[in-house]
Parts: sequence; structure tokens; C-alpha cells
Amino acid sequence: MDVKLGAVESRFAEIIWANEPLHSRELVALCQKELNWNRSTTYTVLRKLCQRGIFQNNGGMVSSLLSREDFFSVQSEQFVEETFQGSLPAFIAAFIQRNSISREDAEEIRRMIDAASGKE
Repeated sequence: MDVKLGAVESRFAEIIWANEPLHSRELVALCQKELNWNRSTTYTVLRKLCQRGIFQNNGGMVSSLLSREDFFSVQSEQFVEETFQGSLPAFIAAFIQRNSISREDAEEIRRMIDAASGKE
């Protein structure tokens, strides 16, 4: 699944996530107002994102197949896979090398790791 979105596609996706489910006519009106798009541009971008498995348009009702949270989870997984050969420790090492994390963040990360590894 290709979940990479350009800046304009991201703004479009945010409109859908913020208002779903919505009729395609409502989406056209919102895109006209927010993005200054015409009807055909809205439908073209919607069709592309539906083909990529992010949204669906059933009988004129537009909704997500991938929630905003799931979308960003998949996008993050792909980033780690492509940039760090799938190594989460390599990603974390690169991140903390340039950014400090608070004690609270470190504790929260430990709790997440423990929960994911079955220690909780």
C-alpha cells in the first residue's frame, strides 16, 4: 500500500478525516472553499486515493478505509523500513542523537515496549 502523500494530498486527506462520512458533494464544496479546487480536481484526487486504499466512495458517500491514526502508523513503519532497513533501534538512536527526551517520555516509551513484548 502506497501511503505517501504530498502536501496537497495531505490537506485533502485531513478534510476527509475531519468530516467523514460525508457526501461527495460536500467534499467538493469543502475543497472549493479550503483548497480552491474545482469539482473535477476533487474527484480526480479522491479516485487516486481510493485506488491506493486510503479512502472509499460508496454511492457518493466518502469515508476512510484507513483512519488517520492507522495511516500515520503505516507511514511510520514504511519510513523506518526504507530509511533504517527496518531497525527500530537504529531509528531511535538517530532520533535521540539529535533530540533529547524527557524522563517522562522515556518512561512512557519503556511502558510501551514492555506492553508490546508482553511484560505487562
